Amino acid sequence: MRLTTKGRFAVTAMIDLAMRQHMGPVTLAAISQRQQISLSYLEQLFGKLRRHELVESTRGPGGGYTLGRKPESITVADIIVAVDEPIDATQCGGKENCLGEGGRCMTHELWTSLNSKMIEFLDSVTLKKLVDEQLAKGVTVEDAPIKRAISSAPVVKPIKVNAPNSVFALGAAFTK
Repeated sequence: MRLTTKGRFAVTAMIDLAMRQHMGPVTLAAISQRQQISLSYLEQLFGKLRRHELVESTRGPGGGYTLGRKPESITVADIIVAVDEPIDATQCGGKENCLGEGGRCMTHELWTSLNSKMIEFLDSVTLKKLVDEQLAKGVTVEDAPIKRAISSAPVVKPIKVNAPNSVFALGAAFTK
């Protein structure tokens, strides 16, 4: 079994969200910036997480995402399954046709047993536990939320330039 970036990024983003949701909805742009994950990739992942009710979205100014359940009731297995990450070490995908029409391979039970142990382990790790581990390592959460689209800074007017704005205007400026 190989965990792809889809599963890794989903878990990372959910930890980030869980650590910051007490300040209100968290934007994907902020998660993208902090975790160095593509915004469009996060949008795809969070669409799946939302459909599985692991996150809730709030639209409009001040909007973003919050957890759909308490962090202690969300497991790593929930997150990985939600983003369609297969947790399967068998060659046949659990269909018991490893050898085609010839049936199962000799190691099918071994890989099936490994699958159940992996799922059991991932189901035992909660999002709260992962957040607590990050906080214990000294990861800090900034108090001030990242600025939203509406800024308190004054609008700076553009500088007016009295230069030619085309090749023709430039030529006309030299002929005067």
